[in-house]
Amino acid sequence: MGLFRRSRSSEPTESPEPSAPSGTTSEQVDDGAPAAEATDAKPARGPYDSSQVPERGPRLDLGAVWLPGVPGMELRMEVDKKTQRITGVACAVAGSGLQVQAFAAPRTDGIWDEIRGEIAASVTKQGGTVDDLPGPFGRELLARIPAQTPDGRPGVRPARFVGVDGPRWFLRGVLTGKAAVDPAEARLLESVFANIVVVRDQSPRPPRDLLTLHLPGKGPAATAPAPAGAPETPSFDPLTRGPEITEIR
Repeated sequence: MGLFRRSRSSEPTESPEPSAPSGTTSEQVDDGAPAAEATDAKPARGPYDSSQVPERGPRLDLGAVWLPGVPGMELRMEVDKKTQRITGVACAVAGSGLQVQAFAAPRTDGIWDEIRGEIAASVTKQGGTVDDLPGPFGRELLARIPAQTPDGRPGVRPARFVGVDGPRWFLRGVLTGKAAVDPAEARLLESVFANIVVVRDQSPRPPRDLLTLHLPGKGPAATAPAPAGAPETPSFDPLTRGPEITEIR
């Protein structure tokens, strides 16, 4: 495992995040009970639920996410500046990046279809383009976000949004850098994403509530508690962090 560093998020920015809209009453809070259907059968391809994996193995314990490590990987935990809450994890290797968040989800219905539409609408609103394509984890989005090159010329920043609906959780990944545009370069981080284990606690949570992350090996006590009444909306912005390449228009 390469460099580990903890960084603070900047002021919240508008981004296509699957965050819970304030004042929503149509979505029901998950009561914390296990899903009716069994989850013990391990699927042919992950990400996996913790009930499907007998032991953590060579994965980093980050709380709601057990993350596989690969040689040369750099790991960064994103921390909300106001609440000191860890909102996401990002890893980088060989010019490519993978950013991950885990959310609570309903026991019966997946939320990736709905979230894809929201991300696509947000990217389009920013002047970017989005393609909804089949991928190794099902439907995914290939987005091209307006950006500036280092010399100030207009360009685009490519990003691949992948998502997996699990039992009472949803895992979203964003591939950036070379992995966003080169299938061969993406294979390593696709393998990392596929071997993530999501640990969903039994606490009642509304859909899209961010699952708790903590520093490697530190446990929940390492994360400073958020002030009373602090919003649960994550500030993790996958479009402004991590290694990236820029295509010239």
